[in-house]
Amino acid sequence: MNQRFYSLDVFRGATVAFMILVNNPGTWSAIFGPLKHAPWHGCTPTDLVFPFFLFAVGNAIAFVLPKLEKMGQAAAVAKIVKRGVLIFLIGLFLNWFPFVRWEEGQLVGKSFHDLRIFGVLQRIALAYTFAALIIFFFKTRGAFYMAALLLLGYWVITAMAGDPADPYSLEGFWGTHLDRALLGENHLYKGEGVAFDPEGLASTIPSIAQVIFGFLVGDYIRTKGLGFGAKVSDGTSDTTRGDTGGLVANLFVAGVVLWLAGMAWGLSFPINKKIWTSSYTLYTCGLATIVLATLIQLIEYRGWRGGWSRFFDVFGKNPLFIYVLSGLIPKSLALIRIPNGTNTEGEPKFTSPLGWFYEYVCKPISEKPETGSLIYAVTFVVFLWVIAWWMNNKKIYVRV
Repeated sequence: MNQRFYSLDVFRGATVAFMILVNNPGTWSAIFGPLKHAPWHGCTPTDLVFPFFLFAVGNAIAFVLPKLEKMGQAAAVAKIVKRGVLIFLIGLFLNWFPFVRWEEGQLVGKSFHDLRIFGVLQRIALAYTFAALIIFFFKTRGAFYMAALLLLGYWVITAMAGDPADPYSLEGFWGTHLDRALLGENHLYKGEGVAFDPEGLASTIPSIAQVIFGFLVGDYIRTKGLGFGAKVSDGTSDTTRGDTGGLVANLFVAGVVLWLAGMAWGLSFPINKKIWTSSYTLYTCGLATIVLATLIQLIEYRGWRGGWSRFFDVFGKNPLFIYVLSGLIPKSLALIRIPNGTNTEGEPKFTSPLGWFYEYVCKPISEKPETGSLIYAVTFVVFLWVIAWWMNNKKIYVRV
């Protein structure tokens, strides 16, 4: 029987939708607080989006692992590494795209000298590749111990190799200096005002554990909920088969334990997305497990399906493609310059089609600039949903 875990599709799709929402405001100068990242220590709703996606990546590994094991070691390793390399290269391509930029009224080429090497897709690639290899070779129990070792080891290294005065600060974090030494400041993110990459090498270590925990939860759902949510002859969802009695309860308890463990660990190793602390990993894995358990209860057991679940479901069918598209579209349209008045010195100003849409359609809707910025972001998500819906309707699924 071909199993269908619809709640996992919705979870993955919702994560992609919110990733697009928080990455595409009308203007970065006007954003509601929950849609911002924490300045440093702490965790906002936006800080949950990326770890939730890595958690979903781990869920997916649980369902493809049996196929990988049947392929044989050499073929499986080659497939895992190939997929990781392709995702990394796509991320690099997205960073470099569209290869030109406007400079003093002319289009000039973007030099590799200033290209950011890391990014969201690059982290997904590295975390997926190492987690999948660990899972393949060490199996479920061994993967759990490896995840624990990665989190504990990262804590020890961060505390000992960083600045003794404050090893968890931006300049005190050992990963900051590692990335600068290996890659050079020109190839790092500058969003903090200095060369520092929140998707750098060092903080990739605990993100591997994030994927492994996602796998452990996905593997539990796959094995204990065998047949759960599979389609039967009348087209409805059969939730009577498999170990369904304690599935949600056990997931919820596990989620609360991880969440509390992350909170407790955060007292000594602060919860921090930008250096992806071990406490942050446990904290977000716990919340992801709780959310997933809730979705299973509502969707699979109570049958609460409808427009809301179908909206997120289509994002989950082509998650990587839609995420990449959400980056390609604004960057492509940014090359189109629309006259937009003059500056204080009388020189002409320009905006892009999307900038024009925000400025003259979304922004005037409310006197509160944050509202217009959010309306723009929601509109962009809906636009991409239409594309995702059309692809799903045509059975077009882009796989890497």
